[in-house]
Amino acid sequence: MRLLLDECIDERLRHLFAGHECQSARYAELAGLKNGELLRAAEAEGFEVLITVDQGIPAQQNVGLRCISVLILCAPTNRLADLKRLVPAALATLQSIQPGQVVKVR
Repeated sequence: MRLLLDECIDERLRHLFAGHECQSARYAELAGLKNGELLRAAEAEGFEVLITVDQGIPAQQNVGLRCISVLILCAPTNRLADLKRLVPAALATLQSIQPGQVVKVR
């Protein structure tokens, strides 16, 4: 599965998504794009899931009409140590996530 890490997430987290092609927004040259633009550009580049910590996306964007899904990591902070703890649950969620779906992982 092709995964895109939002630029607000430490790029080193991509190494923990074994078995998936995971790129950072910076590496994919999508850094600096706002939510709607980022979702459109990520879809155009063939990404299947946007991984973010931005819990406001569901209220700001109609993700249900998109081909990409959004996985929101809900950790106490955006620090790598806190986000790492959510990776096993995120990997399990990726097995069943559907296009247009928004899933929060706690």
